[in-house]
Amino acid sequence: MPYTGDVAPGGPPDVRELDNLVITKLSVGPMENNAYLLHCRATGDQVLIDAANEAPRLLELVGDGGLSAVVTTHQHMDHWVALEEVVATTGARSLVHAADAEGLPIPSESLAEGDTVRVGDCALEVIHIVGHTPGSIALLYRDPAGVPHLFTGDSLFPGGVGNTDKDPQRFGSLIDDVEHKLFGRLPDETWFYPGHGKDSTLGVERPAVPEWRARGW
Repeated sequence: MPYTGDVAPGGPPDVRELDNLVITKLSVGPMENNAYLLHCRATGDQVLIDAANEAPRLLELVGDGGLSAVVTTHQHMDHWVALEEVVATTGARSLVHAADAEGLPIPSESLAEGDTVRVGDCALEVIHIVGHTPGSIALLYRDPAGVPHLFTGDSLFPGGVGNTDKDPQRFGSLIDDVEHKLFGRLPDETWFYPGHGKDSTLGVERPAVPEWRARGW
């Protein structure tokens, strides 16, 4: 079956097989968080983006292949409920942007703008997106054989940017970063994977960005 990105709580994962990287998306927990397991074809190395909830399901997804790291996209609790158990079971490193590190339940290594997270032979670029939280990040994989793939946490969704609690300063920072660091740098075919719900592409969302800015959320 072709990848669609449509997953449901308690339902099966959806798997996208790229030439060098396999992306597995799973919906977990009462807030229907997305967790993404990335698997390097060449080395077998695996990295999990957001150990959000339901540790047993996430560990089943990891399987016998082991886990080198868990990257948390931001400090909100619904994105790290399973983090402590997954790290304790697998021995994986816990990675988060320095500005959100205090919000996590376990000591974690700090990430910053422009850092690289390795998934075996594959590289994820850390993009700092300020607004939803001070240390929110997106992770960019530039597939040598295809389109860019972007994991956006709660900073960008189909239909708009993440919640900023109606704070004009936070919203201004978020929409600026999303517009300049994501839409301004990456092509329309870029496929993005948010922290909740369905995926989209930058090309589908790009025409609405001025409307998002004007409405203020």
